[in-house]
Amino acid sequence: MLDLRPILLVTGVLLATLGAAMMVPAMVDLAAQNDDWQIFAASSLLTVMIGIALWLSARGSPGTMGLRQAFVMTCMVWVVLSAFGALPLLWSGTVPTYTDAYFEAMSGLTTTGATVVVGLDHAPPGVLFWRAILQWLGGLGIIVMALAVLPMLKVGGMQLFKAEAFDAPEKILPRATQISGIMTLIFIALTAACAILYHVAGMALDDAIMHAMTTVATGGFSTKDASLGHFDSAAIDWIAIVFMCVGSLPFMLYIRALQGEPRALLRDTQVRTFFVLLAIFILIIWLFQHHSGINEGLEGLRYAAFNVVSVMTGTGYANADYNSWGPFSAGLFFIIMFIGGCAGSTSCGIKVFRFQVLWASLGQHFNRAVYPNGIFVPRFNGRPIDDGVVAAVQSFFFLYICCFAGLAIALNLTGLDDLTALSGAATAISNVGPGLGEIIGPAGTFQTLNDPAKWILSFGMLLGRLELLTVLVLFIPRFWRV
Repeated sequence: MLDLRPILLVTGVLLATLGAAMMVPAMVDLAAQNDDWQIFAASSLLTVMIGIALWLSARGSPGTMGLRQAFVMTCMVWVVLSAFGALPLLWSGTVPTYTDAYFEAMSGLTTTGATVVVGLDHAPPGVLFWRAILQWLGGLGIIVMALAVLPMLKVGGMQLFKAEAFDAPEKILPRATQISGIMTLIFIALTAACAILYHVAGMALDDAIMHAMTTVATGGFSTKDASLGHFDSAAIDWIAIVFMCVGSLPFMLYIRALQGEPRALLRDTQVRTFFVLLAIFILIIWLFQHHSGINEGLEGLRYAAFNVVSVMTGTGYANADYNSWGPFSAGLFFIIMFIGGCAGSTSCGIKVFRFQVLWASLGQHFNRAVYPNGIFVPRFNGRPIDDGVVAAVQSFFFLYICCFAGLAIALNLTGLDDLTALSGAATAISNVGPGLGEIIGPAGTFQTLNDPAKWILSFGMLLGRLELLTVLVLFIPRFWRV
């Protein structure tokens, strides 16, 4: 029988941490003389107590975790933390129903950025800080998962990034603990740098801090209904572009840079491919704007760069309604949604390395067709790619298409129009945030969608954030058999 104690231990510790984090918005509201501080304090107390109870119930459990336990733990953490993270949003009256609160919390922790909250310009400061904290914690959490857990689970080719020193699944917990410390320090440093630059560029200090948290986490929650477009500042937009890219690069390379290998970022083929793709799409959108007379010159470059980087990294900020630029622009942004950033980053989507592996595999097949007796080895970063990695990546692409289609059909069956259903499925599974169309586009929100659609989208966000297989494997009956 599956030993749940290590799972409850991790969940309890993280739940208590989430509860402690609720005291930050409580203090913010208290300082602003907003009565919502009591709601955050009560939510914090309840969450911490339940977290401690889970931890106490699992004391004495082995400090190791097997493969099946890791799958369950990974899903359980995101589901449970979203359930409790929703409480202050509901009890404060920010959203009318628990469905909306859970959607917002899941969107935050998965760094999706889709929102059901309207009137952000006048929302209580504690609520705004809590939304930013959810995304910041979610971004940090997925980095640790991507570096310590997903490679062990061999999810979608992530074993390509497994360190030889941590081959055994039983070392998941020790490795997660080891990685989380240094990653937290790097994350804090990048967030602080981004906040300082935002403040210097003209943002109020509180806005700068909250936007820095959601920028580095590539989450996209804003304190304004018009997102970063509210500030209408070229300086702020370019700062956001830089830090959205920073959050989308492999964080393990930052560690190597601190260890004296600053060129590691430049040598990594995944990073180079990421920037090449960004440059191509930015150039296309820039030229399209100029040709269509929408935005020209440096202003056109700014809008093209900002929105392409925002969508491709899965951040979801907006400084303009690119839906209004015409069907060509909307179609291209729809494609960009699926790409994502680099593995081991806070970004979402399919990830650049999977496209590289697929391209290398296709090249091998083409070469074998032309030269049947030749020996061709697909490579990634100069190293041969194992057949198991190629198979895992190909399976991931197939599952991704199937899950996207399934989500789109399910959303359509709830009554959503075709464009909203398709772009909603895409933005959920890719964890981007805004979709296409008047309802959930950059100028809209998800607030008007029906409850079944919101639960489907919440599941889609979880599915995309945890790389599909981590969630889907739990629905296989054999997984639960002894």
